[in-house]
Amino acid sequence: MATNFLSTANPFLVPFSSSSSPSFSLAAVTPTYVSVKRQLTICKAVNEAAKHPPSVTKRGVYISFLTSFVLKLAGKDCFDAKAAILEADDDVELLEKVKMDRKKRLERQGVISSSIKETGYLQDVVYKLSKVGEAIEKNDLPTASSVLGKGTDTDWVQKATIALTKLSSSAEEKTEVNAFNSSLASLISSVVENDVESSKVAFVSSASAFQKWTSLTGLVVQLKGL
Repeated sequence: MATNFLSTANPFLVPFSSSSSPSFSLAAVTPTYVSVKRQLTICKAVNEAAKHPPSVTKRGVYISFLTSFVLKLAGKDCFDAKAAILEADDDVELLEKVKMDRKKRLERQGVISSSIKETGYLQDVVYKLSKVGEAIEKNDLPTASSVLGKGTDTDWVQKATIALTKLSSSAEEKTEVNAFNSSLASLISSVVENDVESSKVAFVSSASAFQKWTSLTGLVVQLKGL
């Protein structure tokens, strides 16, 4: 800006010849001098401002940082509030599930406690499976056959079916009952046919299904020998 100013300062210089004295009035020169001085002052101020940025810039940065911090804090509070609401909903849902499970467990215990006869039938199943397992392990199928009987229409099998059906409530429990009945039928048939290997496979399937059913129903703690 100083260079530009100097290029426009020519009107300030008043030409005169060596043979004549300068002829100019102070009133004519003063306005131009004042104007030039004002321009020099403005240029100096602009240059000083460029060298030393105003402190308002730091203040603006501080305000911007503070605003950003407050917004982040507010956002975190909103997130925490939403998380608290979701956690509260989960807690309520979990509490309701616990109450429902406890209610079902008490109802099941009531049914089992009132089913003394059926529990006796199932205890007989445990006893017979234990004897059959020992016989099959020794390849003694005649002894296993004497315990099982010749078919699924025997008295102990019919009573076991009644007990299993009465004490089964869930779909999973009923599935295990079907698996046990099917495996038991295969076991009796394999033993009657004197097929040792098939008898062993059928016995493992029968015992596994019955064990799982007692765990599902809670009878595993009441039946001896499991």
